[in-house]
Amino acid sequence: MRVLLVEDDLLIGDGVRAGLEQEGYTVEWLENGLDAAAALEAEPFDAMVLDLGLPGLNGKEILRALRERQSVMPVLILTARDTREEKIEGLDLGADDYLVKPFDISELFARLRAIIRRAAGRSWPVISREDLTLDPASHRVMVKEDEIKVSRREFNLLRLLLENQGRVMTRDSLERRLYGWNGDVESNVLEVHVHNLRKKLGNEVIQTVRGVGYMIDKVS
Repeated sequence: MRVLLVEDDLLIGDGVRAGLEQEGYTVEWLENGLDAAAALEAEPFDAMVLDLGLPGLNGKEILRALRERQSVMPVLILTARDTREEKIEGLDLGADDYLVKPFDISELFARLRAIIRRAAGRSWPVISREDLTLDPASHRVMVKEDEIKVSRREFNLLRLLLENQGRVMTRDSLERRLYGWNGDVESNVLEVHVHNLRKKLGNEVIQTVRGVGYMIDKVS
């Protein structure tokens, strides 16, 4: 999952980025509101963690423009502004959640998982398809009662495909979500991850759509 972190406090930004990456997210960190607005128009993200007091363009303006474009990408506001009026305004502008600094990093992770889950139309925290289940909180993949050991990249790829069951995901979209701007992606790395997952889960789970990408069928 690819997260856009917009935070101009270097200490907080570095800590949040490191924590999110340890949780398995691909994180793009920007410190300027204008850069964030440009990135949102040009790139796909699965969620955004957004400060309000930013140079160039403030967080409220970024959020307003995002929702005016009819984007439903989940947004978690992370700010020191703790008044009731600020919270109400942020939520009414379209934020999915509002977390006040100082904060507990584990709570941020849980809130982020929750808004991503709701955006995908799920209330249950575990993603499932027949006997296959994936738990974003514990980073576990199970087939029936057996835990399947997967790498961090394999876990993230499987999560993306399961979150989008029934939809074809292009190679470009998957690579950007898995590796981001700074990822050094070899030409066949995605095929290697898919091959490894098929060996562990069975060839029928992930389908190849020739010339486009990959998908997991939705079970009716």
